[in-house]
Formats: sequence, C-alpha cells, structure tokens
Amino acid sequence: MSDGTSGTPGTPGDPDHISGGHLVAKALKSEGVEVIYTLCGGHIIDIYDGCVDEGIEVVDVRHEQVAAHAADGYARLTGRPGCAVVTAGPGTTDAVTGVANALRAESPMLLIGGQGALTQHKMGSLQDLPHVDMMAPITKFAATVPHTARVADMVSMAFRECYHGAPGPAFLEIPRDVLDAKVPADTARIPRAGHYRASTRSAGDPAAVEKLADLLVHAEKPAVLLGSQVWTTRGTAAAVDFVRALNVPAYMNGAGRGTLPPGDPHHFQLSRRYAFTEADLIVIVGTPFDFRMGYGRRLSPTATVVQIDLDYRTVGKNRDIDLGIVGDAGLVLAATAQAASGRLNGGAAKRKEWLEELRAVEEKARAKRLPQLTSDASPIHPYRLVSEINDFLTEDSIYIGDGGDIVTFSGQVVQPRSPGHWMDPGPLGTLGVGVPFVLAAKQARPDKEVVTLFGDGAFSLTGWDFETLVRYDLPFVGIVGNNSSMNQIRYGQAAKYGVERERVGNTLGDVPYDEFARMLGGHGEEVRDPAEIGPALRRARESGKPSLVNVWVDPDAYAPGTMNQTMYK
Repeated sequence: MSDGTSGTPGTPGDPDHISGGHLVAKALKSEGVEVIYTLCGGHIIDIYDGCVDEGIEVVDVRHEQVAAHAADGYARLTGRPGCAVVTAGPGTTDAVTGVANALRAESPMLLIGGQGALTQHKMGSLQDLPHVDMMAPITKFAATVPHTARVADMVSMAFRECYHGAPGPAFLEIPRDVLDAKVPADTARIPRAGHYRASTRSAGDPAAVEKLADLLVHAEKPAVLLGSQVWTTRGTAAAVDFVRALNVPAYMNGAGRGTLPPGDPHHFQLSRRYAFTEADLIVIVGTPFDFRMGYGRRLSPTATVVQIDLDYRTVGKNRDIDLGIVGDAGLVLAATAQAASGRLNGGAAKRKEWLEELRAVEEKARAKRLPQLTSDASPIHPYRLVSEINDFLTEDSIYIGDGGDIVTFSGQVVQPRSPGHWMDPGPLGTLGVGVPFVLAAKQARPDKEVVTLFGDGAFSLTGWDFETLVRYDLPFVGIVGNNSSMNQIRYGQAAKYGVERERVGNTLGDVPYDEFARMLGGHGEEVRDPAEIGPALRRARESGKPSLVNVWVDPDAYAPGTMNQTMYK
C-alpha cells in the first residue's frame, strides 16, 4: 500500500481491496478523529462501516445542523479537527448553518456530504444538488472526490486546508459510487499520521516583535485584548506570562475568556470601553475589527494600535494600525515578553497607577449593577440569574451561552475559572449551538461539568437533541432564561417602530421546558423565586442527568449590549 500504514488491511472479507467508506475512516483515524456526528442517509453508510472497523464512534443526532455544530464544538475544545457526515441534498443543506458558524468562529472542522453516483451526473438522481458550489463561499476548501483511490488523500487535503492561516471548515462531497466502490488497496494513498502536514506555527517577524516590545516598555497606559486565537493556538501560558511580566491590564473575549481567572490583578472586564478610550497603546490579539469592536472605531484615535492575528487579511481590516504581526498568538506574545524582559524599570510606577485607575472604574461599574445582581424581584431579573450561574461555576465548569439578550447579560457577569471553559456561537451570532456544543463538550471532556444558559428561543431551534444527550447518558446543567420572547429583536422593534409594534414576529409561547426535559428522561425544574435558583442548580448537578432549569425572567429587562446595538439606532 503506497504511502500507507504498514500492515493495514483492506475491507473485511476482501483484504486486497478497500472501499471508499473504509478509506474515509482510515484517513479520519490518521488525523486523530475519534468521533463523527451524523444523521443517517443511504449515500453515506459505508463510512459508518469503516468507522466501526477503525474504532471511531458514530454519534447519530436528530438534525444535521446539530451534527455540524457538534463537530465545530469538538474542534474548539480539543484543538483537533471535528467531523460531521451528512447525506446528500437536504442533509447537506441542513448542515450549512453549522459550517458557516465554524467559518466565522475560525473552527477547523470537516463536513463530508453524500452525492448521487457519478454515473448519474446531471440525470436528476435522488437528493442531487450542487453542494460544492453552495459550500465554496463558506469554507476554506470545497471539492468533489472523483475516484475511490483518491478518497483518503482528499480527506487529508481538506484537513490541511482547515489549518491554512486562521483555522476554518472544509467540505468534501463523495458520490455514492465512489464511496461504495472497492479498489486495490495498494493503489489507494493513505497518508500516515504526522507525515502529511507541516507545522503552521509562526512566531511573527522578529523585527516587528522587537518594535512591539519597545512600544510596551515605553507606554504609560497600555491595554491588551486577548481574543479567541489565544485559545485556538493554546497560547494561554504565554499570554499570562506576557501580561504579568509587562504589568499590562488584560481584557478577554470569545474563547479567550478564562485566560486569566477572576480576581487576578491583571484581569479586567467592565472597564474595557474606558481603557480603550484612555490607553496610549492597545494590543489586539486574535480578534478582528468586526461589529464586536465597533469596526475599530471604539479604540482611541490617538492610541498606538497593534494587531496580532493568524490571518494576514484580518490585520488592518476596517481600521488603520501602527503595527501588524501575523503569527501564532502564543509564540508572538512569548517572544515579545522575552524581548522586553527586564526593561520596564522606571515605568513600573506609572503602570501601577494605570491599573489602579482601571480597577476603580471596574468597582464603580460593579457597584452600580449590584442592586440588579442581587434583586429579589419576580419575574426574575436576568442579572440575578446570570449572577447565580456565575457563583455556581467551579474551575471544572465549561460554560456555554446560547441565546441573544440573555447571553448578552451573561457576557458581562459570567467569568469562566479556567482557559477553554467558555463557549459561545462566535461572530455569526448563530442561535441553537447550545445542545450540540453540550454534546461535543461531554464527549471531548467527560471529566468536566458543562453548564449551559439558553434563551428560550435559542433552545427551541435544536432542543430536540436533548434526547440525544439522554440517549448517550451525557449529564449537564442546563438553564433556560424564559421570557417567552425573542427579546433582542423585540427591543429593536420597540425602539424603531414604537411599543405598539414591538410584539410583531417575536413572541413565543409560555413553554414549560422543565416538563420537556422530564418527558425525554432528563431532570427538570421550574423557578419563579430568585432565592430558588441556586438550590435548583445544585439539584440539577446532583441529578446526574441532562437537565433543564426553566427560569422565568423579566421580559421587560434588556441587556445594555442589546440597547446599544447600532442597528437599532
């Protein structure tokens, strides 16, 4: 078998020949894939047969969007690529949202889609659609496998493309006759693990790193934003060393949350706008100047701005910068800290004053919000709910946010205790990621507790796969912030068209999600009294089951982030 694994057999019963589905499984095994997420279809079942032989778990879900989101979530948590396998036509179109979400979130996953037989090309075969054409704009790589002998090679090719620059998804379409056919085993290239991908880690331009070190040494009021790529590159330790060695206040967003634990002297959260207005040097790590950053306009126009990113195309997009460095976040931060080592000297006193200034702003903001965080009102104020959730988390709790307004509340209060323990949809803003992310998290990190906050509208999109969690015995603590509304949109309609039209197209039923959980074999509780939130969460934890705590929250309370969205101005 050329370029293959020594002694690897072909298809059982025919050791000299191997099918396309078994070649897929061997390529996935070589890549380190341990699980595929799927919804069955006639076009793809030979892949299942191959996965069984290779010891790859086949997890069947109730909707292909869930399969794609789960593959995305698995990649984020493990650093290894996720994989979803769906059938042709509607199976592939159902997965489009999950792939698009992975693209914006820079998550390396492979979607494999079925297709009618090549011998029936353009004849109108069952579920035939131009999948590659549809997937090309939302993937880093999209292609059809033309021959069975090329299957494993093209799976490996797709994975390589996932890691070119900033990570992202890839798509492979495999026609049914290509997948089912058998070819002589010695004609099929099966790349060996570790022998077909080069390291993609770059420490950036050394001259640019030296310049950044000089800027940091001489800045009086620097600030750094640690974005998702800090976690993507597993650069947490380097980021922590960087902020401590240079005494720089750090803000975190996306998967970068948890880089520093709550209470760390360099961990800041509520003073970001103030800091980015007053700072003389702002370092943006692994975060684009997109809507979350006001397209760069929220940074002081007089500050020196440095951007570090894996993708050359992202650096300087939407806003001019003073220095751009393309490279691995962890390596760049480590090299910068080394270059600046021992040079802070006389600037340390001014840096201390700057941190104290920001801490005072933080405390003032927290004191202003305290009455809502501790409110005993009923319906329950969302700030009280997310405060109780934050108090409930442990160092081993992975927090997942799936929703609009309710998750916007949580973003200002909930603080993961460890790196890699925060998950949200990402910049596409996709609702419905919660249940599939739970599925991925409990399989990727079974040692971890998973706590998930859903908006009631968000849960409705993929909530039937709560049954999948029950079927696979994957316990988690789920909370539904239930206001019977798509409240983020409701606020915008009221702001633009008046309160008499605020309920058009965004009002939901009063659904008892606790009963839904119990119906499917999980644990469910209803909470109307804020004093009962904490006890209900603890009972959900102790139940050892997938759970939903249905918390009725005030429908007339809106998160500041919702009210400040520019689309409603």
